[in-house]
Amino acid sequence: MNPLPRRRWLCVASAVLSFIMYSGAAGTSALGGEFANADAKTYRVIVFGAHPDDCELGAGGTAARWAKAGYAVKFVSLTNGDIGHHEIAGAFLARRRLAEVKKSAAILGVETQVLDNHDGELMPTLENRRSVTRLIRDWKADVVIAPRPNDYHPDHRYTGVLVQDAAYMVTVPSFCPDVPALADNPVFLYVHDSFQKPNPFTPDVVVPIDSVMDQKFAALDAIESQFYEWLPWIDHYLDQVPKDKEARKVWFRKHVEQRYSVRSDAYRAKLTEFLGPDRSKAVKLVEAFEICEYGRRPSKDDLLRIFPFFGEAAAE
Repeated sequence: MNPLPRRRWLCVASAVLSFIMYSGAAGTSALGGEFANADAKTYRVIVFGAHPDDCELGAGGTAARWAKAGYAVKFVSLTNGDIGHHEIAGAFLARRRLAEVKKSAAILGVETQVLDNHDGELMPTLENRRSVTRLIRDWKADVVIAPRPNDYHPDHRYTGVLVQDAAYMVTVPSFCPDVPALADNPVFLYVHDSFQKPNPFTPDVVVPIDSVMDQKFAALDAIESQFYEWLPWIDHYLDQVPKDKEARKVWFRKHVEQRYSVRSDAYRAKLTEFLGPDRSKAVKLVEAFEICEYGRRPSKDDLLRIFPFFGEAAAE
């Protein structure tokens, strides 16, 4: 349903005022600054991943921008990552990975939680559905982010299924009645992936992260067990990882920037839709999200309020 004309006028007027205030800030660039919300609402966002590094990979840059805008953001890993290494495992690895994502969260300005489920054993059980439902309600989430349920890793797939299964139940008072149900269904979003079957990812929102790439890189660099050890080993490029710590950072930064570069014409078109042709051309690094069919279906005005990074487009 479209907003009432008066509400739309107020939202646009507020966005224009926000942009004027933003434009006058000394030393603030068109891509680097953060905009006030059109409706002055501070949103609450919860991001689910299967392992302690998934949230940081999928949404770390956007989370940093949200945190700068005053949003409350929480990352949740549904497993403890206790087999994600070729040399260590069990409780020792789980503790190491928890320490890594805590350091990462402090860099991004978000909260983090790791559930004590074994890595590689996550299942879409009723009890896990209840856990996810309670987490969304406890956080009073306006926005929920998760992977799509078509992925190479069973933990990733079932994280997506569990969040989908909670998308309606979070509003049902008699399900998990120990935690009050949400009055309004959140907007549910998927993080980017490259899988094509049964259907490819569709970028509904593409967020510029150039201004926070230093933060995102530092947050990923803190997760040493994965990006300098386990993933290079399992994918057979461990011999390419420099031994020197500073050289290692330079090497990793190059790979990170390649991963988050604008991927396709569809991404560039979506940037142009939200930023206009001139500002979109300056964007080099992005994170992308797809709207889930479950939960609340946001309008473009809703998206401009949830993602307060597009200033001029909001004023238009």
